[in-house]
Amino acid sequence: MTHEDAPAAAAPGSEPEPAPLRRFRRDRRHKTLGGVCAGLGRHCDMDPVIFRIGLAVLAVTGGVGLIFYGFAWLFVAYDDEDENEFRKLLTGRVDGPGLAAIITALVGCGVFLSMLNNGGALSFAAVLALLLAGAGYWSQRRTTTAEADPVAAQAVADAPPEAQAPPVAGAPSWWRDPIVKDGTHVGGTGYFWGPPDLARAASGAPSGGGAGGWGRPVAPKRPPGPRGIGALTFLGAVVAGLVGAGVTWEDRSLGHSLQTGLACALAVFGLGIAVSAFRGRTGVGSVVLAVITAGLLTASAALPSNISTRWMHRDWVPASASDVSAKYELGSGVGTLDLTKVRPGSGKTVAVHVEVGAGQARVIVPAGATVELHAEVGVGDVQLPGDASKDVDVQPGVEKRATLDPPAGAKASGTVELHVEVGVGQVEVSRAS
Repeated sequence: MTHEDAPAAAAPGSEPEPAPLRRFRRDRRHKTLGGVCAGLGRHCDMDPVIFRIGLAVLAVTGGVGLIFYGFAWLFVAYDDEDENEFRKLLTGRVDGPGLAAIITALVGCGVFLSMLNNGGALSFAAVLALLLAGAGYWSQRRTTTAEADPVAAQAVADAPPEAQAPPVAGAPSWWRDPIVKDGTHVGGTGYFWGPPDLARAASGAPSGGGAGGWGRPVAPKRPPGPRGIGALTFLGAVVAGLVGAGVTWEDRSLGHSLQTGLACALAVFGLGIAVSAFRGRTGVGSVVLAVITAGLLTASAALPSNISTRWMHRDWVPASASDVSAKYELGSGVGTLDLTKVRPGSGKTVAVHVEVGAGQARVIVPAGATVELHAEVGVGDVQLPGDASKDVDVQPGVEKRATLDPPAGAKASGTVELHVEVGVGQVEVSRAS
């Protein structure tokens, strides 16, 4: 070997090229679910069981483990692939692993939001996450700073090139040079085999060929893809939601019944998407429906707990001040409290509380009583005596405090402390004639 053929030596004083950084990739061979923990173990040179246990604890204590695992599953590709699951979803290739990654991240976000008020659990999760990150960083630095074996490096450099598989017959790499070098051949294309259309055109053969014709390979039949289970998942979610809501419809509040039904439906969606990661196939519609169901479940949790599932009309007519109860309640419907016959007496006070979950609360106060009113409406309107406009102005968070004096000429008959509370609906206060 001459000096020209020898590899160029590094110039004196020049720094050697840094070793290429190892990229974090998921491990397909040793995966349990998505290969995230196996990839972390290989990347940090640690036992992947450490990451599996740590992320499981983080998933329970604050949902951080599910969030990290879901997004890593979605955005980190396998070690033998170039595309991650997110890019596959963007190109329309919706499959089970990508949907399972999205559901895992969404469930983790829901658990995290539900644990925001638990400072102890979040603090523990933060400390454990820092410990896992620190251990992985230290192990990775320890591995990268270790000295490489010079004998092994030289053996790799001197190794012969890897053997390649022979080319496929009929591919362009098998084309031969023309038989006549100057290109003056007559007939044929000058190739033993080559582009089928050119060969047929030169020989006068028809270009159709068909299956089994020379020069054109027969395309193999593609195996049937996995059977879609999106329709079955949707049907199961509807049935589970109806059953869950129907079981609690009679003896629970409206919000509790809706939460039960939507939670059952969301569980079926999650189960269907999880099953599709290993068997079957669900479309992006299942993910959209699961997200919508989760949003409805969150909205149903915000409903007042006293809204019942049955709409009712109820009248309360106490005959005297001693018959007035401290509190009147109605879940859903129209509740009317008639205090026309109530006479507290001069210098005396009667306190009463009316609460309606959804609907209308109507209160008729005595003609000669002074009313200390405190009205609260979650979403709705408040109508008081003397309001010129009868239009209903629906607003969120309506609260009014007012003192309603008796009309001129009416005989004073004491004071009524009235507290009316409606979750969704209207408060209407009128005075007896």
